[in-house]
Amino acid sequence: MAEHTSIPGQIQVQVCYAGLDKLSLLDLQVAADANILQVIMQSGIMQMHPELDVSSLKVGIFGKLKTLDAAMHAGDRVEIYRPLIADPMEARRRRAKKHAQN
Repeated sequence: MAEHTSIPGQIQVQVCYAGLDKLSLLDLQVAADANILQVIMQSGIMQMHPELDVSSLKVGIFGKLKTLDAAMHAGDRVEIYRPLIADPMEARRRRAKKHAQN
């Protein structure tokens, strides 16, 4: 994360989303009491990735799943997760079956 001048009552955070064709990693200053939803809305990432739907977002901080009302801390990175295309268990079964046939 790039170093920025500290503003009283503000914290430095990042918002990250890996779309199918574009990666966005945004640094921003937010209110020290901001939650994940407020940070996402302030970041402008919803406009950059119109496929995102705030009502169904899965989010985390450094790989740990969180709710949209979770508090943010200085240096946190909000990660917005894409929906799974295939069930991981089913994909694993298909790979194992294909491997067994070879």
